[in-house]
Amino acid sequence: MSGHNTIKMTDLAELYNNLGFRDPETYIQSGNVIFNIPGNQSLQLLPALIEEAILKKFNYKIPVMIRTLNELKETLSVNLFKDEENFNEDKLSVIFLNEFPQQAQIEKVKSIDYPPDKFKIVGREVFIYCPNGFGKTKLYTSFFEKKMTLTGTARNWNTVNKIFELALKRS
Repeated sequence: MSGHNTIKMTDLAELYNNLGFRDPETYIQSGNVIFNIPGNQSLQLLPALIEEAILKKFNYKIPVMIRTLNELKETLSVNLFKDEENFNEDKLSVIFLNEFPQQAQIEKVKSIDYPPDKFKIVGREVFIYCPNGFGKTKLYTSFFEKKMTLTGTARNWNTVNKIFELALKRS
């Protein structure tokens, strides 16, 4: 959640708790919530349920992307740029997309090249490596959202690792 849609993380955790999710825990002021799902709720229905609750309580229309512990583990195992010369994890980010891109959507960005920055799409994630930092790159969330007509949210590699660690402690 960016600065223009500020929600206190304690209030967001309370909303998840009120929706019946177990032990919601937020990580930094970013909208990341780690929680357990009771029973056999459908993961596919949860984003719309949470989006509706956020709109009702906070009057913000915010897209929700959910990843399971196993999906986060898979994301972290796909470090596509680790063999780059002078690789630095601080220069790596992941955009989590709201759905799997269709081949036509991938084709719209496939040939785009902004050296030295690089990206690769794997499943519902766009991995971005910017060896000179993210300050001037064109490869960021809004770029991919516009080109691919999908919704996404970006997290740096350290944040993805921390969220995974917090989720792993709950398993």
